[in-house]
Amino acid sequence: MHYTQIARYILKKTIKLATLLIAVSILSFTLISYSPIDPVHSYIGADMTRVGPEQREAIAEYWGLNDPPVQQYLNWGKNVLQGDLGTSLLYRSPVADTIAERFLASLALMGLAWILSGIFGFLLGILAGMKEGTWVDRLIKGYCFTLASTPAFWVGLLLLMLFSVWLGWFPVGLGSPAGVLAEDISFIERLRHLALPALTLSIAGVANVALHTRQKLIEVLESDYVRFAKAKGENGFTLVWNHALRNIALPAISLHFASFGELFGGAVLAEQVFSYPGLGQAVVQAGLGGDVPLLLGIVLFSTIFVFIGNFIADLLYKVIDPRIRKVDI
Repeated sequence: MHYTQIARYILKKTIKLATLLIAVSILSFTLISYSPIDPVHSYIGADMTRVGPEQREAIAEYWGLNDPPVQQYLNWGKNVLQGDLGTSLLYRSPVADTIAERFLASLALMGLAWILSGIFGFLLGILAGMKEGTWVDRLIKGYCFTLASTPAFWVGLLLLMLFSVWLGWFPVGLGSPAGVLAEDISFIERLRHLALPALTLSIAGVANVALHTRQKLIEVLESDYVRFAKAKGENGFTLVWNHALRNIALPAISLHFASFGELFGGAVLAEQVFSYPGLGQAVVQAGLGGDVPLLLGIVLFSTIFVFIGNFIADLLYKVIDPRIRKVDI
């Protein structure tokens, strides 16, 4: 790939990202403007009787809530271009700081779940493809089809009841023990709080990778060059390793990186079930509390997060398959 092609490729991706962010922000702002939730009420809290009409009007004026929706969006967009995402009404802190703090917690959750689902999904897909038509294949397919139609929050509730309530092996929720200082929490204790939410996300993400890997492996094993390798005496995992691994890795990698959107959506549900203090829980609180700056900030951040996943998938696809590099970008 020549430098001009690389520059053109990056420029096209940058334009797509900018266009996507503008479209998503406009759509999100439009939907929020029709929300029945009063941001001033959310900012003040439950005790509205202690705040008079003049004070409520002053608060609305301070946050620019009295301006027309178009003007509010333009003011917000101007501040975003200057690097200011605004101040969260609920957390009373800059939106960028709130997102950074919550994302660190979500990153550990989503990262662990993403790695586990990719590894186990790929291995199960290989096993099912090699054992096509056997009871092993039927068992894995049944497992994947069941998971593909099962909501993540329902899986989380089952795991919560089984391992936390009945067996007592893991804590019921939260990201750390309540009432304990952060510096006093051990790494093992953090893992115990992270285990069930990560397991919930990883279980839900196994199905797509396993089913696609299985189908691709079956196609590869029916090809002429694999039949020729079998005629030479190769079989089992040796055959898959030497002649099929790269071909089945391509769709698995692309699919898994493209699943960042599903991963983030699943994290929102898992964090709600386990009361895990991550970005998913923050977006729910922002939506229910009418925290427009925080909600829009998380929307932009999640859009970039999903876009990066697709971008990495494209790059890895070109690295693994030399034929794609020859295509004019």
